Amino acid sequence: MSRTQEPSGPPAGRIVDLDETDQRILAGLRDNGRVSMSALAEQVGVSRATVYTRVENMVARGVITGFSARVDPRKVGFGICALVFVTVRPQAWKSFRRRVVEMPQVEYCAVTTGQHDAMLLVRGRDVAEVHEFVTEGLSVLPEIKAVESVLVMDEVVSRAFLLPEDVPAATATTQQIGMTRFIRAGDGHAGLESL
Repeated sequence: MSRTQEPSGPPAGRIVDLDETDQRILAGLRDNGRVSMSALAEQVGVSRATVYTRVENMVARGVITGFSARVDPRKVGFGICALVFVTVRPQAWKSFRRRVVEMPQVEYCAVTTGQHDAMLLVRGRDVAEVHEFVTEGLSVLPEIKAVESVLVMDEVVSRAFLLPEDVPAATATTQQIGMTRFIRAGDGHAGLESL
């Protein structure tokens, strides 16, 4: 299997049609990324050649973007995780994106809606290291207007990826769809407030 091939499939964000066999192959790879093509073929109920061809096809179409090991960050010394919410100066997006990609402390970055423009998942060896990164490495950048950090107390779930069969289809709703915010109410009750 080619591990250096560049995906040349549809543009990012486009949904690629995957049949049930493709989805079973992806589920098998998610469960064990080191599984042999023969074992995966047996698990899915198709020939080894079919699995090999389909995996190569999903790589070429950009469905599979790479093969890697999942590492427990705590076991390799990164015991602290923080979510850093960033407000970016409007004229500085290109520069911000370039800079954040080069920051080794940033495991994940997403552009968001709401009060902040982006969310970064940052890892460090201790609180002092995360604090130094946020105060001396990130917040001083000219692209950054504001930064808000939240230490992660516990990581409850971290999935490699989701498949359509994993998530039930949403039912139609008559409620207004939009941003909501959790608010505390009196006497231990809580609620959601539409924004």
